Amino acid sequence: MALIRPFVPARDFALSRGFYEALGFSCTYAADDLAIYDLEGAGLLLQNYYERSWAENTMFQLFVHDLDEWWQRTADLPQRFGVQPPAAPVLKPWGLRVGMLWDPAGVLWHVSEAA
Repeated sequence: MALIRPFVPARDFALSRGFYEALGFSCTYAADDLAIYDLEGAGLLLQNYYERSWAENTMFQLFVHDLDEWWQRTADLPQRFGVQPPAAPVLKPWGLRVGMLWDPAGVLWHVSEAA
């Protein structure tokens, strides 16, 4: 099995940590400059580092087991974290239902249901 854990920027490290925890990611390590998160085998390394052009041009695709159940976690993200409102899942031409959400640094996540 191979896994990828991308490095993800954070403009406000504490806010981003709360955001990912609200989505169900579990923190497995934390320091002042880095936090490692896991979600059902998927992971990321959240950095206390921000560069706008990098953050706003980064996209990830996350597959979850039950998109409708998982998507309920996104309802209050704009109020709690000041992020752009998520775009509810829709069927894309390539056959996947995809919902989109943005983290506090502007990173775009495409969330789909695992087949």
